[in-house]
Amino acid sequence: MQINVTFRHIEPSPPLRDYTEEKISRIKKYLKEPIEAHVVLKVEKFRHIAEATIDAGGSRINATEETEDMYSAIDKLADTLEGQAKKSKEKSTRHKGGNHTRSFAAPAEPAALEGHDDEEARVIRVEQVHAKPMDVDEAVMQLKLSNGEFMVFNNRDTRQVNVLYRRKDGHFGLIETLP
Repeated sequence: MQINVTFRHIEPSPPLRDYTEEKISRIKKYLKEPIEAHVVLKVEKFRHIAEATIDAGGSRINATEETEDMYSAIDKLADTLEGQAKKSKEKSTRHKGGNHTRSFAAPAEPAALEGHDDEEARVIRVEQVHAKPMDVDEAVMQLKLSNGEFMVFNNRDTRQVNVLYRRKDGHFGLIETLP
């Protein structure tokens, strides 16, 4: 695994480089060789930002983390990359004919699913959205004009929060909340 570390607006230090290489190299077990990682560590005012791009066996993983401490940014970056690498590996094993013996009649126990640790799922990103008041037709028009997959809005007719989303068949779906 080849790891390149670039420093921007920060003094290059061997301990920081070694720490980064150690954290990033732990995802090697989830990816196909050859693996090339490029990590950029930069400081902008009080923000410490760690960015990484990993090319491995024809797939690419990107992540960016930002904190007030460079070491914690590197830790969060490594966790994010590891999660993406695990997900990518699980997806490739499913597509290559993974475990098809499970019955679809009854759901499997969470502990019985392969590839899942006892690790809890966690929220990676939180986004606050202002639900603008509009009717459904206006929301459809707004979503058609945007590149987004969904739109949260306050329905003028029902005065409830609704979610309009793009379906794979090209149509739209509407989720209405109950009072």
